[in-house]
Amino acid sequence: MGFYAVLPYLATHLGSGLGMAGWLVGLVLGLRTFSQQGLFIVGGALTDRYGPRPVVLAGCALRITGFGWLAVAGSTATVIAAVLLIGFAAALFSPAVESEAAREAVRHERDTGTPRAHVLALFSAAGQAGAFIGPLLGSLLLLLGGGFRAACLAGAVVFVGVLAGHARLMPRADPVRKRVRQRGRDRTPASDTATRTAQRGRSSWRAVFTSRPFLLLCLAYSSYLVAYNQLYLSLPVEVERATGSEAALGWLFALSSLLVVVAQLPLTRWSAHRIAPRTALVTGLAVVAAGFAAVPLTPAGPGGLLPGATLVVLLTLGQMLLVPAARGLVPDLVEDRQLGLATGALSSVSGIAVLAGSAATGALLDAPAPVRWAVLAAVPLAGAALAFTLPAGRGGKDQETRAVAG
Repeated sequence: MGFYAVLPYLATHLGSGLGMAGWLVGLVLGLRTFSQQGLFIVGGALTDRYGPRPVVLAGCALRITGFGWLAVAGSTATVIAAVLLIGFAAALFSPAVESEAAREAVRHERDTGTPRAHVLALFSAAGQAGAFIGPLLGSLLLLLGGGFRAACLAGAVVFVGVLAGHARLMPRADPVRKRVRQRGRDRTPASDTATRTAQRGRSSWRAVFTSRPFLLLCLAYSSYLVAYNQLYLSLPVEVERATGSEAALGWLFALSSLLVVVAQLPLTRWSAHRIAPRTALVTGLAVVAAGFAAVPLTPAGPGGLLPGATLVVLLTLGQMLLVPAARGLVPDLVEDRQLGLATGALSSVSGIAVLAGSAATGALLDAPAPVRWAVLAAVPLAGAALAFTLPAGRGGKDQETRAVAG
């Protein structure tokens, strides 16, 4: 909510408010994405080294500082610095929160038998609720005359609450691990400890990036993010072609967010008890592919928005199936002490793929519509084929079958 109260209005503020050229606005927005998504792996590595709690708290503090700085930034240099700080803050707290959520979901599954996808689906639904409420908060502040500065300060206030909530509720370091580390320090000279820490760090990176199943998961998840990015690239072109303007885009984005808020938990509850995570991942990617394939086949509805709405609905349904499944598979593919690094790597590898994929799919905008949508549909289909080679994961009927076989 704090993020989306500010970022949807950043481009207009930079262009109209500060008078930046269009290319510079695009550069600033690209730097924000890179400083966040591209550096997730850094936050993940720091999480494994220091634990999630201090990394989350540091990230929240940096986000508060970044929003406050952006509220008063007036030059190109200060705006870029504030935006980079905002992005890097998320690169710290996001993989830390996601890895801890995955770890707790696995623990909850082990203790209660409740599929881990339930916890991860709640995580996704909460994020989409914020994505829906945040722009409304920002719009309200702009309508009341507060301007972009008020939206930034509101975002900072939200993150003060986020910081306080994590400081109060987030689990502290596991006492057993603390005792093990302390015993190791008591028996080992400081120089040897530093050497072993460095060796463990290199070993973790090697283990994560030489794990074939994990790399396949990254590629499959990347195909989803490349497809999802078409909401910002190909969907606006389709809406403008059908209606003559992009005015209806806001309604389609609101439709996507509302679908996740309303349907994510029931859909995950259904899938978690009936299908394995790998099956949910493959099915979700296939549904996303169907959304792109349906665009040229869907007859124009009222106002010409039916093809675009069909794409949004199917892409969102696929997302609701595959995102909790993908996150739930990560703990099965890496060791627990590598979970933060792997969670960050999943996002960073996908971010690089989106950067390359956006350039490639952007070149398709001038291609005939059937060709364009067929190529876009092939991307998540290829991801589904890769996902089919992954381990089934724990959940649904597959878990029960393994239990009986065991």
